[in-house]
Amino acid sequence: MNGLETLRTAISAILSRKLRSGLTMLGILIGVAAVMLTVGLGQGAQQTVTAEINSLGSNLLVVTPGSTTSANGIRGGFGSATTLTLADADLLANTSNCPDVAAVAPIMSSSQSVTSSTSNWTTTVVGTTPGWLPVRARTVTSGRYFSTQEAASGAPVAVIGSTTASQLFSGSPIGQSVTINGTVFTVIGELNTAGSSIAGDQDDTILIPISTFAQRIASSSQAASVSSIYLEAAGQSTLSAAYQEAQQALDTAHGTTSASADFSIASQASLVQTATSTTRTLTVLLGGIAAISLLVGGIGVMNIMLVSVTERIREIGLRKALGAAPAVILRQFLTEASLLGLIGGALGVAVGIAGARLLPGLIGQPVSVSLLATLGALVVSLLIGIIAGVYPASRAARLAPIDALRME
Repeated sequence: MNGLETLRTAISAILSRKLRSGLTMLGILIGVAAVMLTVGLGQGAQQTVTAEINSLGSNLLVVTPGSTTSANGIRGGFGSATTLTLADADLLANTSNCPDVAAVAPIMSSSQSVTSSTSNWTTTVVGTTPGWLPVRARTVTSGRYFSTQEAASGAPVAVIGSTTASQLFSGSPIGQSVTINGTVFTVIGELNTAGSSIAGDQDDTILIPISTFAQRIASSSQAASVSSIYLEAAGQSTLSAAYQEAQQALDTAHGTTSASADFSIASQASLVQTATSTTRTLTVLLGGIAAISLLVGGIGVMNIMLVSVTERIREIGLRKALGAAPAVILRQFLTEASLLGLIGGALGVAVGIAGARLLPGLIGQPVSVSLLATLGALVVSLLIGIIAGVYPASRAARLAPIDALRME
């Protein structure tokens, strides 16, 4: 019996037992689809988190103050101290100190009640510099951003986020006035829509010059310090160098060492790595649980093949009596088992791809299905069919013709 005849015989045997074969393939189908969708959900979540971190800015470093300790010994968390100043931002912006830092944006911020002529809204007011736009990879969709001269003179101008604009104004905010902490600001620009991220709604904010914030918004204790400093490295390859330069420059200025520093520097790359590691662990865990269904599917294939061998003992005996070698019988049953696994796997891949297209609209979470994962699922389903068919096929091949023909 040649290969083509073996394949035809295997297909005929599967079609002659449609219900049984279909239920067997269903186990493989469910297992493959479950693994694909579980891994796809994990990869989609990983891509979402990475995109959200990247939306904070490109090649980003964030410098934050250290912690405080109260008189009774209670320690505050990181960022509770007032150890960073505008002088530190100027130090980091100096290319002789940090040649691999492309842009610097110091930040002062607080939650403020903002009033327009027709409405009011509580939002985050951020005092910063013109360098904030490139550092945070943002643009202005209408109007303009405040200039270096306006930032230096403490001009009462503001650039508003789209969420805040929609809450305060019914039309375009450009040229309108808002009152913050008793000071009237003129809205000169509206930021592009960035959406929500791990940092919250990035469009619910108002930007003003940092000198204006220090003079008119900040309390006397806050006016001399900044809450954080954003740094943009010159490139992805220089992110580590920029980190080291900033660490060394601030240690020298503050008279500290890396072990006793009164500030901390978070790298965008480290945030992405941490998030990726977490989601990868969850993906592997969930994928492992889903893979159990593949094992159950493999057991189903073995069970059906054992039943098939038992039902077809006389057929096997007749084939052997007519001269079929044990290898031919072995190949026949292995081909049947392989087809069950492969067809079930192909159907599972189809269900997985369909699920990857439908699920995002239902759960609001992207599902990523890669070509490598799809091919891997097909290979695994084929291997499951082969492995599950080895014992039944070898059992059929070992049957003695005379014993098989005597079986009723």
